[in-house]
Amino acid sequence: MKLISTLMLTAAFGCTALAQDTIVNGRFENWGNTVPSGDTHTEPTNWYSNQSGSSIAALGGQTCFKDSTTVHSGRYSVRVETITGPFSTIINGNVTTGVVDAPSITKSDGYIGTVNYSTATDIRHMAFTGRPDSLVGWYQYTSGGTGEVGKIRAILHTGEYYDPETPTTYHPDPTANKVADLTFNTPAASVSTWTRFSMPFTYVGTGAPAYIMINMTSSANQATTVSGSKFWVDDLQVVYNTSHVGVQTVTLNEDEANVYSFGNTVCVKFYNQKVKPSTITLTDVTGKQVFSAQITTDEFSSYQLSNLKPGNYIYRLNNSDFSKTGKLFIE
Repeated sequence: MKLISTLMLTAAFGCTALAQDTIVNGRFENWGNTVPSGDTHTEPTNWYSNQSGSSIAALGGQTCFKDSTTVHSGRYSVRVETITGPFSTIINGNVTTGVVDAPSITKSDGYIGTVNYSTATDIRHMAFTGRPDSLVGWYQYTSGGTGEVGKIRAILHTGEYYDPETPTTYHPDPTANKVADLTFNTPAASVSTWTRFSMPFTYVGTGAPAYIMINMTSSANQATTVSGSKFWVDDLQVVYNTSHVGVQTVTLNEDEANVYSFGNTVCVKFYNQKVKPSTITLTDVTGKQVFSAQITTDEFSSYQLSNLKPGNYIYRLNNSDFSKTGKLFIE
């Protein structure tokens, strides 16, 4: 059987968008939402901000930015900033998988929802059917003033959902649709170096979700009157501690590497930027080596192995720091 060692640039998309139990564009490498129409401001692909929200929300100005200078890995991170908008209104920095809705100019009326928004095809929610243990990622934070903290909230749910949940005249109580959620708050002080966070989901339902809502803001206080807070996030992903349907995940060391497969694609993600050059090999059930590749990057690598027969394979990831093995299923 021919060995395949070509790095497929498009395979990273296959490991995320097709799986429905990983976060789409969680590394914030893809930027393609141009909002409003004809504007040069952009949002991460599959993510949204107030600029693509309701008409009042869009008046607030740009709070979501593509950052190519402060990055944890790859080319870009996402940065959200709390700014002073029109009429001296403080606009909380935000990026979300849902829709930012400002029904009025009163800040307490604002919320984020996962809904079919402006048209039947304008769907602002991220499909997700897994039951992960936790959400992990990397962040930096600059506080704009006393008491300011950044916040990430993730909700696994069915149907529609709204954050905050408190029912108002603008939306119903969605909590019956909640499967699990988590909230991560940064320290109140500034964090000037990339710092890893890991936050577990708290499950309230036994079924599978249909969607994941992820809301990130540079000001956790919705009613803040302080501008200037900045929140950088990169390499956002979910972690499974046990096997789950769809993606086979083996966590080697949470500070070193994660190896997993989806379909006929094998993905390798290093968390430690100082990891040394590595080699990944795959052998079939007879012990025959069927794939080998040198990994010289300390970021994310993916390999499409369409010539391999479906079945179980044993991988070995080697470098001068460690040698790990595990099982992958190739479809």
